[in-house]
Parts: sequence; structure tokens; C-alpha cells
Amino acid sequence: PTFRGQSRKPDQRRTGAQARPFPPALQSASLYNNNGTRARGGEDKSASPSSSSSSSSSPLSTRVISPQALTGKPSRSAEAGLRAPRPRRLLLSPATDRRRGALIEERGDRLLSQSILADVVVLVLVISVVAWMRTIRLPEPPSGTPGMPEIFEGGAYSVVRRAVVIGNGCAGAENQSIGLVRALGLADNHALYRVTRPRGGVNELLRWLPVSFHKKLYYALRRIFGDSQFMMLLQGKKVGPLPYQNGRSIGLSSILEADARQIAAMARETFEKEGPLLVVASGWDTISIASSIRHMAPQNVFVVQIQHPRTHLDRFDLVITPQHDYYPLTPSGQQEIPKFLRRWITPREPPGNNVVLTAGALHQVDSAALRAAALTWHNELAPLSRPLLVINIGGPTCHCRYGADLAKQLADALHSVLASCGSVRISFSRRTPEKVSHIILRQFGDHPKVYIWDGEDPNPHMGHLAWADAFVITADSISMISEACSTGKPVYVIGAERCKWKFSAFHRALRERGIVRPFTGKEDISDSWCYPPLNDTGDAASRVRQALAERGWTLRR
Repeated sequence: PTFRGQSRKPDQRRTGAQARPFPPALQSASLYNNNGTRARGGEDKSASPSSSSSSSSSPLSTRVISPQALTGKPSRSAEAGLRAPRPRRLLLSPATDRRRGALIEERGDRLLSQSILADVVVLVLVISVVAWMRTIRLPEPPSGTPGMPEIFEGGAYSVVRRAVVIGNGCAGAENQSIGLVRALGLADNHALYRVTRPRGGVNELLRWLPVSFHKKLYYALRRIFGDSQFMMLLQGKKVGPLPYQNGRSIGLSSILEADARQIAAMARETFEKEGPLLVVASGWDTISIASSIRHMAPQNVFVVQIQHPRTHLDRFDLVITPQHDYYPLTPSGQQEIPKFLRRWITPREPPGNNVVLTAGALHQVDSAALRAAALTWHNELAPLSRPLLVINIGGPTCHCRYGADLAKQLADALHSVLASCGSVRISFSRRTPEKVSHIILRQFGDHPKVYIWDGEDPNPHMGHLAWADAFVITADSISMISEACSTGKPVYVIGAERCKWKFSAFHRALRERGIVRPFTGKEDISDSWCYPPLNDTGDAASRVRQALAERGWTLRR
């Protein structure tokens, strides 16, 4: 078709089969014939000016060509005319309608039943899978996993992170408590409290009284007599405590006064933040303080009493005592005690579940301490000739009495073994009498093989334990013998025949186990023997951990 403003040349018109048929709407408009020629009466309006006047009577003047005619798509009316007639809906009887409705309803019920059945099957499958999974027990994580925070292993209130050591000013007793705390891994988080009582003069006779009663009696005497000569006589020569730890002075400024009420209140108030408090006490004067702390704060503290308290053992959570402390219960021990004193100075009951028996005394000597001491004393002790013999001299006690006679016996035996020794080092205790030390100094002070510690230089005790090849120790000191026996090196004891009562039982038990031998002067120091080293401190620490675990508590790792 030719639109306004366009024309087609006659030779370019399509004819015959090439001619494009016009849409029916254009054919019905009589503007063009089927062969593409202009129909009669269909002249263009622009052909003559007169055509505008007759536009009202022309068919094209009132006919509107729809957009469907231009696009070639039939109109809806034309489509409706070309469409096949729809079949008429048959009219059904009421009975047929009811039957059809019943069929539809039956089919709907069947589909609903199938849907419900499918849901039930799925639910049964889910329940079966869940029940099968519940029978599978997954492995639980181990309770003591290294690196696991303590709060996940029983709660913040069940971990023991701190300790309180209660001492009486005696180095031997306090050394046992600190050694146990060290073995438990709390060496860097403990405080030392000390029970003080008047010293000197008549106070030495009153030291068997309870601390509180002794203090009240002493202050009453001072109030009555003041600074008179009688009071000076009662006081006598004052002896101050000498606190030592690992051979070094602790310092009085770091030692607190032991007050049972104050310690118990501190344990209760800090329980939620710091956890339970471990209380370790040793010595006669600490018994009443330790038992009072447990009585006032039983849910917040764990009290360990070292050495037999000579009272009811159920007043403490754990009692660690040497086996020879129970010697008074034996028939031979009963004969050595006057009848009127047996009730007061002997154990009242045999060992129970809360009693730990050891062969010797507890101490601070372990493998870590020996390695550190070996490094510290390397330059001084390593170049010495071998074998190195170390001699430790203590002082007489009520159960092991001696004097100058023992010093002469030791000097004679030492002269006999000097030929088999490469070097000899001698140390005195603070309890060593002057007459004993003078004899040793006079006979060996100038000997080239012998070195005598003067008490002024740093204490070489730990270095001697690390570097010595053999030991000679006086029988009065159970602590020094226990420390030497923990090294596994030969230990000779001199003066054991002078001991009595439970001290005699201690030496007899060690000799029967092959740990110690008597020093007679006939020994060859270069000879050695082997024995299982004493590990009383480590064994006691294991029992403390076990007792804490039974209570639901653990120690900080």
C-alpha cells in the first residue's frame, strides 16, 4: 500500500502470486482492489480540491480505519465472525447434578485422605530417625584437657589458687609447710602468717601452754611487775625468730600475725572471687589457730596440719605426720612414758583416712630446686676434687643429747676417711653448741681439703645437696637427714645410738630400708650404694590432691 507522501512506480508493483493480499479490513474499506489498484470512487483527497466538498457523502468520509487494519490483524468483531460457534451446554437433570456432585465430593475426600496419610508417614519417619539418633552416644570431651580454662572444669569456686602458711618461727617446721605448698604448685601465691609467743626466761617453761593463755599470763605479769628486776629475770635473754626460706632470710616485714578470725573472714569474703583457701600449718603453736580457722569457715578452707597435733584428728581436713610420731602407741614406746603423761603427749587414736604417714620430714628439696642450686653454685663447687663429702652438724635435743664427746668422735672418724675424700665441706646449724664447733674448727680449720662455712657468706646448703657425693649428718636433725635421703646419694649418720624414743624409731626404720648407714670412720667415701630416694613431699602432695578431689575441688595447674 501507498501511504501519504509516498508513491510506488508501476513497474515495481507486485502482481499475481507476488502480490501481497490486503487485510480484510482494508478490502472492506473499498480503497484498494484485491490486485492493489485503486478502487473506483476511492481517489485521494489531495487529487482534486472539489473532493473536500463531497467528503460527507463518500464512504471513506465516515469510515474509520482501526489499528488492526493497518497491522494486518483482524479485529475482535472479525475474529468473532470467523470463530466456530460454541457448542451449547446441555441441560442436565437434577439427579445427574447430584450424582456429579457426589462424585466430586468423593474424589475430594479421597485426595484429602491421601494427603493426611502422606503426612502421617512423614511424621513416623521423622520420629523414627530421632529415636535412632538418641541411641547414639557421642564421645564426651575429657575433663582434664590441658589448656582448658578452669571455669569450664567445675566452676570458678572449685579451684584452689592460693595458700596460707601458718608457722611458729621454727625454721624446721615452716620449711615443711612451704615445701608442701611448693609441691602443690602454689609457691608463687602463698602468704606466711606466724604465731608469736613470749620468748626467753620463764617463758620457755610456759611454752606448753596454749598461745592465747600464755600471752595473757605474760601481759598480766608485766602489768604487775613492770620493768622491775624480777620481770627482767622472768624475761631472761630474749631470742628472736630467724626466718629462713631456701637459705635466704624472708624478712619480718613480709610476715603477718596469725589471727584465726581474720584469716577465716578473709577466706569467706574472697571465696566467690578467689575460690577455696588452702591452709597449711606445722608446729605445736599452730594447732589451735589452724583448727579454729576450719571451725569458723568449714565451707571455704581446706586445713592441712603437718606433724601430729596430739589432739583429735577430725579437727583438721588432713594430717601429715611421720610414722615415728605413732611410736608412743607401741608397747616399747609406752614403757618410756610416765603413766600420768601418756594421755597428754601420746596420740589418742590410730591413723584414720585423713592421716598421711611419711618416713621422714617434708622439705623443699625437689629436682627443680636441685637443678637451680647446681647452676647457682657451679663456679664454686664444680672445680672441687672428687669425691665431695658434706658434713652437716646440728645440735642436741631432749631426745638426742650429746656434746663435746660427739664432736671428738666425729673428728676421729673424719681423720680416718680424709684419704678417700677429694674435698670436705662442713656446715654448722644455729643450734650447734660452741664447744662442738670449737673442736671441729681447731682440728680442721687449716686442713687443705676441708672448708668450714662461717655462717656469714650465703648459705651453701642447697648447693651442697646438689653437688655432694656423700653426706655425714648428726642424728638429731630429722629434717637434714630427710633432705639428704631425697637425693639418692649415700648418707651416713653419726650419734644415732644416743637417740631415744621416737627418734630412735626413725633411725631404725631408715637403716632397715638400707637408706642410711652409721658413720664409724672405716668407710671408703669413694664407694657408693643405691636406694630408692625418699619422696615424702611428693607423696603427701598427691594425697592432698586426692582429698581435694573427693571434696569436689581441684588445684590450679
